[in-house]
Amino acid sequence: MIRERRKIWLFITLLTVCGTTSFASCSSNKDNASEQSNITVIANNVWAFSQTHTDGFTIDIRTMTEPTEGIAVSYAATQNSHSRDQLDKVVKHALQHEGYVSNYSDIPLDGKVAEILERDTIFFGTTGDYRPLSFCEPDGTYWGFGIEVANEIAKRLGVVPAFKKTSWPTLTADVLTEPQLFDLAIGGITITDARRETMLMSEGYLANGKTILCRATEADRYKSLEDIDKPEVTVMVNPGGLNEKFANENLTHAKIVVHQKNEEIPALVAEGVADVMITEITEAPYYVQTDTRLAAPLLNAPFNHGEIGVLMQKGQDDLLQMVNNVIRQMKSDGSLRKLHEKYGLVYAYNP
Repeated sequence: MIRERRKIWLFITLLTVCGTTSFASCSSNKDNASEQSNITVIANNVWAFSQTHTDGFTIDIRTMTEPTEGIAVSYAATQNSHSRDQLDKVVKHALQHEGYVSNYSDIPLDGKVAEILERDTIFFGTTGDYRPLSFCEPDGTYWGFGIEVANEIAKRLGVVPAFKKTSWPTLTADVLTEPQLFDLAIGGITITDARRETMLMSEGYLANGKTILCRATEADRYKSLEDIDKPEVTVMVNPGGLNEKFANENLTHAKIVVHQKNEEIPALVAEGVADVMITEITEAPYYVQTDTRLAAPLLNAPFNHGEIGVLMQKGQDDLLQMVNNVIRQMKSDGSLRKLHEKYGLVYAYNP
């Protein structure tokens, strides 16, 4: 088998020649429109096949079946890009070259994924203040559930991951700015309709929902939002994100205090500077496990439900497809479940 030079996870390994049989070349007596129509039909069929074979496959485009013998050719354009747009180029090249690729540069790549592959690095924007999803240590080292998902995306694409700091108040602006600060954003970002109006969001890879942290000695005090929404209760939130938005929309009587550094709020609650922290079911268990002064009495009854995903600019549909393929594969092969177990998070996806 001829393989593409990079070590790349094969989501769509495409087009084969079985035995000595060759592909038919595009007939010279057909006009360009007819040729393109034929290419488009084949590419559409391959794309449909790929959506149910996200682990990777080899296919004979004459029969639309997976061959059991012969010579398989891995096409750079299908390994390096995961959008429908690239397939027309690959099909056309195969029809004109009897299914073989002699030089990977014969099929020029474009799109966001091609740009990432060219520089050999994928840049992730992340807040680094959200244990256990994304946290940046003083020495600049990033760790967390979201960071491991990012590393897996980079690994399966065959490039080096790099992380750039963003913040909840500037997240949207940082994603949309030109020139881009990073390729995509990851780590505790809830999928919302508002975000999808101006940006692209991946499929969810982690279930989420609003809950609270409070002092363990007062856990019995808070059984509902009504118990929290009282003038004598001080609620602390980080600025610019959905926690602040949730507090402002649902707590009209409690005193709301905005604290700039999200990672400092749990300790401030434990010390009595505030009574309650609005947080997520993904974040609360970490602090309960690491600080016995804290409790999350409503952890199993979150105020709402959602999912966390990967955020990126519109127009990067090939990158979105690639990320979604990685998420689906991680769900399929059990690696996502293992990450949930590692970080003590609830796994909400069926096998």
